[in-house]
Amino acid sequence: MAGGGKKKSSTLPSTFQKALSSVWQDKHMVLFKAEYTFLVTAVKWCLEIGINIWVIQKVSYTEIDWKAYMDEVEGVINGTYDYTQLKGDTGPLVYPAGFVYVFTGLYYLTDHGQNIRLGQYVFAVFYLITLLLVFRIYHRTKKVPPYVFFFVCCASYRIHSIFVLRLFNDPVAMMLLFGAINLFVDGRWTLGCALYSLAVSVKMNVLLFAPGLLFLLLCEFGLWKTLPKLTLCAAIQLVLGLPFLLVNPVGYVSRAFDLGRQFLFKWTVNWRFLPEDVFLSRYFHLALLLAHITTLVLFALKRWKRSGNSIWSILTDLSERKETVHKLSADQTVLVLFTSNFIGMCFSRSLHYQFYVWYFHTLPYLLWSGGVKKLAHLLRVLILGLIELSWNTYPSTNYSSISLHVCHFIILLCLWLNPTPALPSQKLDNKAKRH
Repeated sequence: MAGGGKKKSSTLPSTFQKALSSVWQDKHMVLFKAEYTFLVTAVKWCLEIGINIWVIQKVSYTEIDWKAYMDEVEGVINGTYDYTQLKGDTGPLVYPAGFVYVFTGLYYLTDHGQNIRLGQYVFAVFYLITLLLVFRIYHRTKKVPPYVFFFVCCASYRIHSIFVLRLFNDPVAMMLLFGAINLFVDGRWTLGCALYSLAVSVKMNVLLFAPGLLFLLLCEFGLWKTLPKLTLCAAIQLVLGLPFLLVNPVGYVSRAFDLGRQFLFKWTVNWRFLPEDVFLSRYFHLALLLAHITTLVLFALKRWKRSGNSIWSILTDLSERKETVHKLSADQTVLVLFTSNFIGMCFSRSLHYQFYVWYFHTLPYLLWSGGVKKLAHLLRVLILGLIELSWNTYPSTNYSSISLHVCHFIILLCLWLNPTPALPSQKLDNKAKRH
């Protein structure tokens, strides 16, 4: 017995030594081989702890929306449940009920919003959790070389600013969204849909992922088994919004989910080169919506759909499908979701500076998913740099906006040229239990 224990304990150091030896022998390729994603991201995540502390301590906090958030939730705390009566310094409350609950918690945690430094550290935790979730997605897909993660974390001033120097609600929504995507990748679709709905309840930009998610649910379950998951998403919205719906249902829906809200030209990042009257034109907005829907439909029909299968086949139950049914791979799931969101960003009526976090962490994956093999590593990194520069140019200029659109077009074109990800060879048993 004793001898067996010693043998087991000596095996662990031996395995560890072999792993270290393998890394050392391959040290020149650690930053270039996707199999070292876990090692590199673990090191960079630890570095991010120090970077966030340094930013909070050394860089001045800038007040933009935090006080308005606190004023808005304070109105609810004081008993006002009519959404049309809730407002802050920057205007009326325009976020769903999940936002109210999250920032009510932060209101009490930060001494009624006065302890901003504590709030910054809470958002630093949000940032680190978001990175963990993002890195896990990249580890599961193993598509992006590890050196790129330097640009995902350490190199972006704007993203650190959005999280720990501005305290916007966008990072909270995206943290929940990346949690949901991790669950989708793990095949835990019901729980993932619940978390996705919670993300939407904080800020409705997460709806840009909805077309891709709907497509994946139909592929994975068919129409009838997708309906309960959609019902769950709707039920969560209903329960969260119930206190406000009971008082003024029209006021809540029109404010919390206002799809026609007008944006100010002075804050736009992506349409600075247009005349202001064109930017504000409803015809321009309608044209963008039409382009958005058309592009989504084209990708669904020509790129997301399995080759050789009818688009109508995804509406049928799995047991009734004639073709062989395969389980969605992590790569297929992530590619469809990230592409769906990116298409929405390309045709957005306006992008403000905090909106960068809506797609920042997805950009390396999209660039390295492109179908243009000759798009060298250096060119991909250059595109990432130009996008970062565009978002860091304040106020935005004609050149920064045009540069952003050019980069978006290149990425979208590469995604279009990307062949449909290969299906896994393992056939899925139709009788298998699904989450």
